[in-house]
Amino acid sequence: MSISDAEIKEILQETRRIAIVGLSNKPDRDSYKVAKYLQEAGFTIIPINPVVDEVLGVKAVPSLLQLTEPVDLIDVFRRSEETVPIAEQSVKTGAKVLWLQLGIKNEEAERIAREAGMKVVMDRCIKIEHARLLGKKG
Repeated sequence: MSISDAEIKEILQETRRIAIVGLSNKPDRDSYKVAKYLQEAGFTIIPINPVVDEVLGVKAVPSLLQLTEPVDLIDVFRRSEETVPIAEQSVKTGAKVLWLQLGIKNEEAERIAREAGMKVVMDRCIKIEHARLLGKKG
């Protein structure tokens, strides 16, 4: 199911806190570059990664189920086949949006999130969409 530019723009305008699943602490990785961009654009990022202590000065959380504060959006940097349990956990966080990064698609994960009332964006880069729709260069 596709999502319109207007819907994506609204999501980005309403989002303040983003949990980033699979965020790497290596500056050459796409997840790091995207997180840095989002941080510089004014979003609060929360790294979700069980094998790093912190990323971009923010303490990492081992899993979505261990978040102690609410988030608006869950941005996923994991392989498509790993997204179903992430969608199930995302529902439990109360986040409004599940965002699967460029190249990541999973219809079952989408179904789980949508049935719980979440909006779902798949196969899109949040950094590219933010720059394109809200005029930030990155």
